[in-house]
Amino acid sequence: MQIIGIIPARYASSRFPGKPLIEIQGKSMIQRVYEQACNAQSLDDVMVATDDERISEHVLSFGGKVMLTASNHLTGTDRIIEVANQLSATAFINIQGDEPFIQPEQIDKLADYFKNRSDLQAEIATLIRPCNEIELINSANSIKVSIKKNGEAMYFSRSVIPFNRNGADFKYWKHIGMYGYTKAALQQISTFEAGFFEQIESLEQLRWLENGLAIQTIETDLETISIDVPEDLLRIK
Repeated sequence: MQIIGIIPARYASSRFPGKPLIEIQGKSMIQRVYEQACNAQSLDDVMVATDDERISEHVLSFGGKVMLTASNHLTGTDRIIEVANQLSATAFINIQGDEPFIQPEQIDKLADYFKNRSDLQAEIATLIRPCNEIELINSANSIKVSIKKNGEAMYFSRSVIPFNRNGADFKYWKHIGMYGYTKAALQQISTFEAGFFEQIESLEQLRWLENGLAIQTIETDLETISIDVPEDLLRIK
């Protein structure tokens, strides 16, 4: 089985234009993500997928691999689908391009699922971690997930789910936004129109659930730091 890590990257972020090229302690953010991904033991290759020539030229300048994509993709998964259609790999790992200190162990944990999965198991997987930090539980920027007994996701939300009406001792789960997909799953996703719940919550994975695809959750105890706005740079210092 061949598994390729793909890092979607775009220049025209509404909240932080040029974000992939910002410098963090002597290296660009996209270079840091790329190098961390290359440290994963389970990937056969790592590639940046971008619609911007500036990002493409920069990736090539530090010896990375890159593929130019269309500029009209609405999500990182859409960008990965275009790349996956041109490659022969069996599975793909969507590595967030705005997490400069992503842990290779997280990538390996997700990739190992696809190396060991049976034909009856979900063709999409993602990471979650236990969360008891009240600030994160209540934050709309922190995505929560409810899971089934078999570990598959029931629903993702920016709201607190479930609502703990009776104050029971309960473990909340925070979604870590890294996905893995089989090539077959990506081909199915490419046929789906934007879903109702996806538009309400602005979470693309709800489109997959709404159309009947299963998403296996995999527990990790590692957190990642996402750079969404310029102020986030202060946190990583």
